[in-house]
Formats: sequence, structure tokens, C-alpha cells
Amino acid sequence: MSGNGKGWANPAPAGLVALAVACFIFYALLSGSVKIGAIPLLGCWLIGGFVVQVIVGVIELLEGNSTGGNVFTFFSAFFMLTGGIEMFVKYFAAAFKWSVPLDARIDGWAWLVLATCLLLWTPAYFKGTSILAVAVLSLDIACPLIAFMDIGWLGAAYKPIAADALLFTGILAIYLCSAMILNTAFGKTILPIAGPFIK
Repeated sequence: MSGNGKGWANPAPAGLVALAVACFIFYALLSGSVKIGAIPLLGCWLIGGFVVQVIVGVIELLEGNSTGGNVFTFFSAFFMLTGGIEMFVKYFAAAFKWSVPLDARIDGWAWLVLATCLLLWTPAYFKGTSILAVAVLSLDIACPLIAFMDIGWLGAAYKPIAADALLFTGILAIYLCSAMILNTAFGKTILPIAGPFIK
């Protein structure tokens, strides 16, 4: 995460809030807690998250944080912006019964790339706070399941597992961003942040 003293404040808490929002709304969708009419609203929230995460990603990269900067940047583009736009497309395709049906399996192939990159990049998070590392490990469960379900390799029976992994990631993101904000504001540990798995 950023904050190496070159004049920028650490933007990671804002990016983690956007991540938590995405995780919670995908949890609601995958768990069946909301109906199909929520999809355009979900798209709005994802596009809002895109704005936050692209700013965070750019600042992280400017600060020299390759891992956080690249992950926030690709999350902003593909999970947030693309995901948000797709929610509108899928909703209108269903609502207006487009003559050429969408083949959403293409989403699974794209998610497969994102899931694979995230999985391969996960060890880089072992050098940061273990809370974030565990959150990324939880995403390593959810993202491949979503990819495999979208492609059609796995059935809907895996939705609760992906949903719970996303909810857990969101909870960890809320805790971590709160700890970062409070600890920085008070100049001491208000909420503890665990050390890295690898030093």
C-alpha cells in the first residue's frame, strides 16, 4: 500500500471501501438476497467503485507500489467498470428480449484471466499485512468459482461458496480500511493491523 512519504496520502482505504462495496453487492446477488431488478443498481455502484479504484491505482503506482497499484487498476477496469456496464447490458437484454441472446460464457473466460493473475500475484501480498493477504486469498476462492460458473464448468451449487468468500473479503476490507484511517488519524494503534506472513 502507498504512503512512502513522497507527499501523497495513502489512498488504499478508499480503494478497500470500493472493494468491500463490490464484494457485498456480489454476495447479495450470488446468495439470492436480491432479485434481478437490483442488477442496474448494482451496475451503478460498480461504476462508482471504478472511479475510486482507478484513482487509487494511479496514486499507488505513482508512489511506487507495483502490487497495489496494478491490482487496483485492473480491479477498477474489469471488476468495476466492465462489470457495471455489463449489468446494464444484461438487464436490458433480458428486459427487452433481444433477438440475439447474450452468451455470458464470455464473461467466464475474462474472469478466468483475472482470477489466474490474482492467484499468481497473491504471494506478493504475503509481504504486507496478513489481513489483506487473507482477503486476497478469499478472493482467490471466489474469482475462479465465478469464472467456472460463468463458463459453465460448474453449476449454481457453487454460488453460496463464492458469495461467502466475497462477503468475508468485504468484511476484512472494511476492517483494514478502518484501521488504516483511525490509526493514521490518531497516530497510534486504535485497531491492530497484523504483520506480514513473510518479512
